[in-house]
Amino acid sequence: MTAGSLPLAPDTPELTVIIVSYNTRELTLKAIETLHDTTRATRFRTVVLDNASSDGSAEAITRAFPQVEVIASQENLGFARANNILAAAARTEWLLLLNPDTECHAGAIDNLLAFSKANPRAGITGGRTVFPDGSLNIASCWRRITPWSAFCKGTGLSGVFAGSALFNPEAMADWKRDSVREVDIVQGSFLMIRRALWEELGGFDPKYFMYGEEADLCLRARELGYRPMITPDAEIMHLVGAASRTRAHKYVLSAKGRMTLMERHWPAWQVPFGRATLAFWAGSRTLVFGIVARLTGRKRARAAHWAEVWSQRHDFLEGYKDPPRAG
Repeated sequence: MTAGSLPLAPDTPELTVIIVSYNTRELTLKAIETLHDTTRATRFRTVVLDNASSDGSAEAITRAFPQVEVIASQENLGFARANNILAAAARTEWLLLLNPDTECHAGAIDNLLAFSKANPRAGITGGRTVFPDGSLNIASCWRRITPWSAFCKGTGLSGVFAGSALFNPEAMADWKRDSVREVDIVQGSFLMIRRALWEELGGFDPKYFMYGEEADLCLRARELGYRPMITPDAEIMHLVGAASRTRAHKYVLSAKGRMTLMERHWPAWQVPFGRATLAFWAGSRTLVFGIVARLTGRKRARAAHWAEVWSQRHDFLEGYKDPPRAG
C-alpha cells in the first residue's frame, strides 16, 4: 500500500470549505452555523477570508466560531484571488467553495461529496439552490455564452421569454434542477472540486475580480474532458448578490466578466459581435428607461441605474485584463 492510498485518520478532514466574505457579517455567521449543523458524515475544516469588510465580520466570526480559520485581508482582493489564496493553503483532497449568503439544508455537503466521489468524470459538481421562501433559484448552474445567447440577452429576448429554452438558453429555465444533469457551468456559490484538479487548472484566473471566474474554470475543465454536473440531492439557500454594493455595480462587473469569457472562449472573429451585443444591452435600456422617466416621471430609479451602467461601458466592454507582471 502506497502512502497516497493510506486511509485517513479518523480526525483528518477530507474537505476544506472555503468562504470569502465582504460586508456580510450576519449572513456569513448564518452560513457557517448551517454548514456545521447540517453536515454529519463529512470530516471538514472551514476557512474564511474576509475581504476588508467594514462591518466587523472577521472579529464576529472568530468570536462565534473559534474552530474556523479566519484571514482578515487589509484590502479587497476580489472573489477569484481570495479563493485562490485559501485553496493554495488547503491540504485536503476536496475543496468546496461556499458563498457567505447561503444556508445549507440537511445533508447538502454530505450528499454533494458522495456524489462527487461517485462521478469523477464530472470534475466539478454543484447542487440545487433555492430562495428563502423555498422557490427555485436557477442560478446554481448555467450554459455557456454563445453568439445566439448573447444576442438574446442584448436584445431583451431572454427577459421577455425568461422561461424559454430557445430565447433564454443560458438559464436552462425549463429545467427545475430536480434531476442529475451535465452542465457547462457550476456557479461558484456552491462548487465542489478535487484539489488535484483545481491545481491542474491553476485555480481561478486572477484577472477576474468578481463574476465569470467559475464559468472560466468550468470551461477550462471541459477542455480537459471533464463534464461538470448538478445533483438535486444537495440543496442550499442562496440569496445572490449580497456582496454587491448596488445593482448597477453588479451589472457592470457581470458584464465585464461576460466580455472576458467571450474573449477567452470564443473564436477571435466572433468577439466583436459579442462586444456589440453587450453595448446594445446597456445602451438600449439606458435610452428606453431614460425616455420613460422624462415623459412620465416613472421608472426614475431604473433610468438612473442604467445611466450608471452606460457611463462605465468603456470599462466593461474591454473586459478584465491580465494583471501586470512584476519586473
